[in-house]
Amino acid sequence: MYSTLFLSLMFSLQTFLHPAPTETTKSKKAPNIIFMIGDGMGHSHLSSALFYGKEKPQYLRFPIVGLSMTSSSSHKITDSAAGATAFSCGVKTYNGAIGMAADTTAIPNIFEDLSKEGWKTGVIVTSSITHASSACFYAHVPLRKQEFEIAEQLLTAPVDFAAGGGKRFFFDRLDERNLYPDFASNNILVDTTRLKAPKDWDPSKRYAFLLAKDGLPPVNKGRGDFLPQATQMALDYFDASKEDEPFFLMVEGSQIDWGGHNNDGDYLTTEMLDFDAAIGIALDYAEADGNTIVIVTADHECGAFAMVSTEVKVPFQGMRNDYDSLSYSFGSTGHSSAMVPVLAYGPQAEKFTGIYENHQIYHKLKAILAEQ
Repeated sequence: MYSTLFLSLMFSLQTFLHPAPTETTKSKKAPNIIFMIGDGMGHSHLSSALFYGKEKPQYLRFPIVGLSMTSSSSHKITDSAAGATAFSCGVKTYNGAIGMAADTTAIPNIFEDLSKEGWKTGVIVTSSITHASSACFYAHVPLRKQEFEIAEQLLTAPVDFAAGGGKRFFFDRLDERNLYPDFASNNILVDTTRLKAPKDWDPSKRYAFLLAKDGLPPVNKGRGDFLPQATQMALDYFDASKEDEPFFLMVEGSQIDWGGHNNDGDYLTTEMLDFDAAIGIALDYAEADGNTIVIVTADHECGAFAMVSTEVKVPFQGMRNDYDSLSYSFGSTGHSSAMVPVLAYGPQAEKFTGIYENHQIYHKLKAILAEQ
């Protein structure tokens, strides 16, 4: 009996001194982050993939849903620059600001912070790579229209993988400079002709794919599967890096917003479906990896978009709403103040439930990383 009691006490002491690992202590490696922005994507934009796609939307796989309030420090309705600065720098700022506080002082962004800790980073967009959302993750200028300055900052910023449009800001500049030699001097392999992975990724190199003069063509005018393909390429590149080197990848479905501005339902929904395909690539990777966070959100809603019942003429009854037939409806050619969805998957995804200001997404990510 005494022997059994002694062993029981020893086991209890051992357990006290060396507790079993929990979910929060199993892995010391910081989780990878895939941050996806559906530019202009409100709830109806998201819902459109339910009705206009051939398959179930990929975003239905997310277990966690929240809501983000999007107003900027200067306006009730934000623009993409202030919205993306909230994501990248964790502060509310004025419309038009790229990585700047409301007093126009530069603020360190999350790429700059993480690169000091050995992280790889990447940006993928279907607009110009110098456009507002992507620029906020690597540049600092008072006004988003300063795209020639933004282009110069990309060359020296801690961005390891970049894909999108915007060749004119590097090679057809108003100051007549050609920045092509600057890519090589900054260890960047640049391709301006096609999105094609090298036979072997070189982790010591940075990569840029600039495939249009400004924004890329819309999906419904021949862009193809650039966004999901570029997302997969970036993930392959990161996997070729050191095993203990985490990454932060920002992927934007830029032209969902443009469909909203144009009040063009076909444009908007095809861009939404393309963005959803890229979401599927991200989720597949995260599920296989087991230590990757995927966040999908929007900087704002655009177009006051809705899918409404089609009015049809019924014999002897006049015009009636057909609740089994959808039509596009727009209430604006600009942005709106509506809250936008936040979808989360991965380690501590539950932090993204609730209703909060857009800049809190940055702080939630930082809090997760601080616990590693």
